[in-house]
Amino acid sequence: MSVNGVMFIAGEEVNGQTGQMYSINPATALPFSPPFAGASSEQAMAACIEADKAFGSYRHTSPKHRARFLRKIAENIMSLGDELIERGTLETGLPLARLVGERGRTCSQLNLFADVLESGSWQDVRIDSALPDRSPLPRPYLGMTKQPLGPVVVFGSSNFPLAFSVAGGDTASALAAGCPVIVKGHQAHMGVSELVGRCIAEAVKSCELHPGTFSLVFANGNSIAHELVAHPSVKAIGFTGSQAAGLALMQTAQSRREPIPVYAEMSSINPVVLMPKALEADPEGLANQFAASLTMGAGQFCTNPGLILATPSPSLSLFIEQVKLQLTDCSAGTMLTSNIFKNYDSARNTMMGHSKVNVIVEGKADSPNSCQPAFIEVSSRAFLEDESLHAEVFGAFSMLVTCKNTTDMIQVIKRLEGQLTGTVHADSDDDTECVHGIVSAMELKVGRILFNGFPTGVEVSSAMVHGGPYPSTSNSQTTSVGTLAIDRFVRPVCYQNVPEAFLPDELKADNPLNVSRTIDGKPE
Repeated sequence: MSVNGVMFIAGEEVNGQTGQMYSINPATALPFSPPFAGASSEQAMAACIEADKAFGSYRHTSPKHRARFLRKIAENIMSLGDELIERGTLETGLPLARLVGERGRTCSQLNLFADVLESGSWQDVRIDSALPDRSPLPRPYLGMTKQPLGPVVVFGSSNFPLAFSVAGGDTASALAAGCPVIVKGHQAHMGVSELVGRCIAEAVKSCELHPGTFSLVFANGNSIAHELVAHPSVKAIGFTGSQAAGLALMQTAQSRREPIPVYAEMSSINPVVLMPKALEADPEGLANQFAASLTMGAGQFCTNPGLILATPSPSLSLFIEQVKLQLTDCSAGTMLTSNIFKNYDSARNTMMGHSKVNVIVEGKADSPNSCQPAFIEVSSRAFLEDESLHAEVFGAFSMLVTCKNTTDMIQVIKRLEGQLTGTVHADSDDDTECVHGIVSAMELKVGRILFNGFPTGVEVSSAMVHGGPYPSTSNSQTTSVGTLAIDRFVRPVCYQNVPEAFLPDELKADNPLNVSRTIDGKPE
């Protein structure tokens, strides 16, 4: 399967009509063929119109049918073999092993959502039986299930060319919910996007779905993105990217005649608390783990450990010295695009030049677009007084905030904006009451709290929450990873005294889909 520089609109391979774009190898800064072109307004609108046409039939497909569709997408992706991985390394500079792992995660989450569909648990079916003899008023029959919102626009991310892109978590959860998907592919990895887009288009055809169930477009500039969000057929947005871009899309979505939800993952610095006894037990080991997490993937993870909180001690000094050893001659690797590199370099230099900052160590840059890691230090007082020190630096950059005591740590946590993760390293000898206080503060600020680890790496599972208070995400009540992600693209519908013949299958008396249900407040 070759890369031809095409998009997919309702099953048809089409060439874009605006501008010419080339994939760039970030390790060499050189472009390579074939050229792509962005969608015209007419092409983008056609994708939305076809998605709207598809919604009528796709939302009525059985969960088993949609599960088969998702599994077919995963099968098609795996059948690409080395071609997908090799193209990915050229377009992203990421190592083979990383892309192999990401492909596995992408296919695993497609299969996981297929499992969810087959179980029926996602519908949260509830039935309140009719009580015609209840006094003083009878109770009607009430049945509740969930219905899909409608066509969804998914914006592929730069930092995950597979797992958060064309067939990534947003697409998988929206398709599982019964929503057609229009993907706006990221310009950083158009070839990978085309290959995966073809896998989905072929799955649509082989599963005999309406061709408008899936489209993939590219855009030369920002106008097409906003036209997609503004189209009246579109009912929700999935986005992973910068805060500026996410806020702009949210504004467009809220300015519509019918405002729609934007599920945007935007920025996070992910505080890591090193409790005194835990630090004392293994300062060098913690430093090694931290450095590895910080530089993984050139620091281009939304869960990168960008903030370390600790109190001064001989153990902290040992931790710092070990981090120096790990980072001094370290290049974190090639960043995904020249723009990401330029933004990182600018933000890193701004932070390092701050009058209240002590630069602990910076690594080296050994190639074009190479991420030069850095670790800096500020006092808790400086951090609390200057909000410019709270900004995310997207890359292998982290800040140590030295706190007077654990009470001071809690004050720092309380002043943070919303985050995806919060980490606590605590030993059994650490003050339990202080640890409780830190956890309590984190509960109001993060979507995931973890102990004695580092936050890079997100398990795709039923209990995972990859979300958090603003600005880490636009909606703290949801997750973009894990089975709960399907809830973003459905809404509850109640059926009152609806005759059996007109009820959805999951509400019918004989439960033909054999889904789990709650009847009169008790599991069936």
